[in-house]
Amino acid sequence: MNILLPFLLLLLAGAIAAYLRASLKTWVILSAAGLVVALAAKASVIATLIAAALLALVVSMPLWLVPPLVLVLPPLIWGWLTYRVMAFDALAEHASRPERQEIFKRYRLSLLTIGVLCGFLGAAPGIVWASGVVFAAAFFVLVPVAIWIYTLVFAFSSLWFTHFCLAALQRLREQGGGDPSAPLAAPAIPASPPPALAPPPSPDSHPA
Repeated sequence: MNILLPFLLLLLAGAIAAYLRASLKTWVILSAAGLVVALAAKASVIATLIAAALLALVVSMPLWLVPPLVLVLPPLIWGWLTYRVMAFDALAEHASRPERQEIFKRYRLSLLTIGVLCGFLGAAPGIVWASGVVFAAAFFVLVPVAIWIYTLVFAFSSLWFTHFCLAALQRLREQGGGDPSAPLAAPAIPASPPPALAPPPSPDSHPA
């Protein structure tokens, strides 16, 4: 339920706006309020971010009619979503909440840049889909190619964010800025030396 709550609130806001025949601005305000309610109700953060990205995509659709913006806005929105989701997922099991907040504060621009670059890489399959519309004969060949590119971009983005975030976490802890309440690694127990072997008896010690 925590995962579905942001999307259900988006649908509810759309239904209310459609029933009242409200303007686009009113629908956006209702949808944003629904997302705030979802966060207050402790809904899934990742699901809320995805819902916010979908809302931003829908709101920005009229701007896609301007030729340069259609190549810029979707990658920027998906880049922001990739930055928020991938960075959180990379640090969720390794860093405490204060450490995550500190890393997001220090490296916000770097993480956003990585996310935007991954967003532009994620737009590459769209060119393949467009080519499939133009070259209908090769459509069944281009579809697997597009799916393969999606998978490759997803794996590359995940590895890039994981490497960057874990390196940032290591630097933070080496500088002493980590959370003191975070669990520390157990100290290594030195191995005890093997027991000394008794010297062999000398021949003089044997009885005559």
